[in-house]
Amino acid sequence: MSDSQLPEFLTFEEVAEVDKALLTAQDKFLARVALYSLRVLKQIAEVENLPVGAVTDQQIAEWIAEDATLRQVIGSDASFQNFFTQIVLSSLKQLQQISHDTGVMLDSLTIPQVVGWFEQDAKRRLEQGCL
Repeated sequence: MSDSQLPEFLTFEEVAEVDKALLTAQDKFLARVALYSLRVLKQIAEVENLPVGAVTDQQIAEWIAEDATLRQVIGSDASFQNFFTQIVLSSLKQLQQISHDTGVMLDSLTIPQVVGWFEQDAKRRLEQGCL
């Protein structure tokens, strides 16, 4: 599979927003996963006709197991699907924190709000000497 055929986990807008952020490589990775997770959560919520905050861990796991983009990359590797599911579930906790900190409903979070929160969190950790 050539680079031009690789599936896209993020949209161009998501990639551009993360790339221009003042973040470490680790924080950029976390922001990217959070954005992918937010999109997945919104898709699940739409299909299930639920608010994003009502999507269950089981629905997330099932979605990941059936995600065509992931299947192109990892096939049906159950251990990786479980690992990736755990990453998305961890991102959900961050997204809930972002929602709380910004006062914006999870369903309405935007790409700039998510990336901005990661920048603020990194700045806070730097000031506290945690980086």
